[in-house]
Amino acid sequence: MIDARNDVDFFDEPFDDEDPEITELPFPTVKHYCGSEVVEEYVIPDDKRAEVLEKLFIFEPVPGLDELMVDIHENRAFRVRDYKVVKDSQGLWLVSPYYFFSGGTVIDWVPADQTDGYEPPVEG
Repeated sequence: MIDARNDVDFFDEPFDDEDPEITELPFPTVKHYCGSEVVEEYVIPDDKRAEVLEKLFIFEPVPGLDELMVDIHENRAFRVRDYKVVKDSQGLWLVSPYYFFSGGTVIDWVPADQTDGYEPPVEG
């Protein structure tokens, strides 16, 4: 079920670059129950995905949305555009599409061309 308490129109203004720590996104969320914890997944519009990635990706350079990455926890490839942003009791996380299977966050992403010739199947 989508939690509509976040107003998508609020995001029409750009992120505030003076505030380096982003703790909320102005998008609706979907709740997932992971054991005893509730994890909220943000529903990010396609036209905002590049901007959100730019703000939340913690490494340089920021990959393009069409780049292929591998989630090392799942050993599976994905297009960067399929990332998720979740919020749990520990904070806001940029995660792979496989997060709810194995917990892969952005620190677990490896560019597909750096996986020593292994080419995992691409989902979708």
